[in-house]
Formats: sequence, structure tokens, C-alpha cells
Amino acid sequence: MAPGFFRRFAAMLYDFLLLVAILFAATALLLPFNSGAAATDSQLWFYRIYLLSISFLFYGWFWTHGGQTLGLRAWKIKVLTLDKQVISWPQAGLRFVFAVLSWMALGCGFLWILIDKNKRSWHDHLSKTAIFFEE
Repeated sequence: MAPGFFRRFAAMLYDFLLLVAILFAATALLLPFNSGAAATDSQLWFYRIYLLSISFLFYGWFWTHGGQTLGLRAWKIKVLTLDKQVISWPQAGLRFVFAVLSWMALGCGFLWILIDKNKRSWHDHLSKTAIFFEE
């Protein structure tokens, strides 16, 4: 049996809080180089791509090194391939991109867990990964 909606949502909330702290630190690194501003109007796209890249590195590293972020570890669940192996960087990239798109679709990709017989989201299906209970 796969972990349900609320367990996955709680893990995402934990990870979101940690990611916000990391993004604050990543922004602080830019301040001395830009007269104390995160980005000027002309640098806004660079800044967004920078934060998105930091986010991907955060999730990608944890997913490819054991399958657990701090939130996943707290809720005793893992992101793995369908045959329960650690995912690769290309799979992590697909999972991240499709997760972003899932949320951009007003969370429909995540809410799909509620109606999917295997409790998998859009990004699970499209990246050929799944969330499993920790063994």
C-alpha cells in the first residue's frame, strides 16, 4: 500500500519550510554583489532561474542519494523507481519539472493521488517514480 495524500502533504510541508530557508540563504549570497538587492528588474529572469536551480539541486540531491528529503525522512517515506531503486538524475529532473507543472495546474497533479488506484501523482507517473513506505 502506498502512502496517502495527507502523509505526502505533510512531508511536502516540511520540505517547503526547509527549502524557503535555503532560498533565503541563496538570496543572501547575491546581496553583496548587487548593492543589497536580490535582483534588479533586468536581472529578474536570472534570479528566478537561480532560485529554481537551487530548488532542483535540493530535491535532486536528496532523491538521488537515498530517496529521502528531511520531510520524507520524518514521515518515513521514500521516492524510488517503480522497482524500488534510487532514482537517477534524469528521473529527478523529470520529477521536478513535472511536479512544478503539477502545482502550476492548481495542484491538480498532486490531487490526482486521491483518485489514482496506486496513489501516484502526475509527476510520479511521468517520471516513472513512486513514493513508498520506508523499509
